[in-house]
Amino acid sequence: MKIIKEISEMHEYTAKLKKRGHSTGFVPTMGALHEGHLSLVDRASAENNKIIVSIFVNPTQFGPGEDFDKYPRPLKKDLKMLKETRKVDCVFTPDRDMMYPPGAASYVTLENEMANVLCGASRPGHFKGVTTVVAELLNIVKPDRLYLGQKDAQQALILSKMIKDLHYNTEAVICPIVREKDGLALSSRNAYLTPEQRDTAPILYKSLQMAESMVELGERSAETIKKEIRRKIKESGVEIDYVEIAGTEDLAPAEIIAGNVLIAAAIFVGKTRLIDNTIIKI
Repeated sequence: MKIIKEISEMHEYTAKLKKRGHSTGFVPTMGALHEGHLSLVDRASAENNKIIVSIFVNPTQFGPGEDFDKYPRPLKKDLKMLKETRKVDCVFTPDRDMMYPPGAASYVTLENEMANVLCGASRPGHFKGVTTVVAELLNIVKPDRLYLGQKDAQQALILSKMIKDLHYNTEAVICPIVREKDGLALSSRNAYLTPEQRDTAPILYKSLQMAESMVELGERSAETIKKEIRRKIKESGVEIDYVEIAGTEDLAPAEIIAGNVLIAAAIFVGKTRLIDNTIIKI
């Protein structure tokens, strides 16, 4: 497994892969890897000849007061984990000054409401950082396919639109959420939870399961479903950031459950912000 830190070396490496006719799958990460990340590697490995993973904690997607400084950075552990899969050919680990050189003033933004709702409403500027860093990484790696997790559904949908709008020669592949046995979606931030908080955290998934059951039984009012999700979460004593139901194409609020809709929620368990979602297809 090759480890590359320099952008120029990454350009040379990917150019050689293209010249030799290899298809490339790319998994961008911020490190602190878990089985959810490895599931993306598995999917990429099944569909491509060469697999590239990036590890870069992107400063521009963290807002004031968020956890950038304390975000876990177990690089040695991450590299060991990736090497043991025997599926990753290259890991790209640039530093901050490389991705954002002094004086850099260019950003990629979505000029519609997709980046301003759901997590975007709670974290202003977050998706500006996400789209910018992924645009940079796509320019550097030039993969055939980009692998994203549905847990960050809003992010995945925004990046898919960016790729389409800017005519990247890359296919966005959105992969299923990987969960613990009790349903908690795998996340690097789960490590912040105390044992007691960890026992409480699955309430988020349970509330989404309840919403799915309501739809199966014929409920079609988005407001009714959101009200019940909020009620169930509040019973556990955790703080709600948002509960929303939106269309999967543009993330516009949905009043009726019809077509494909995203039911998404974010909560604070202690100081740890957790997100989860489910996609309903009628």
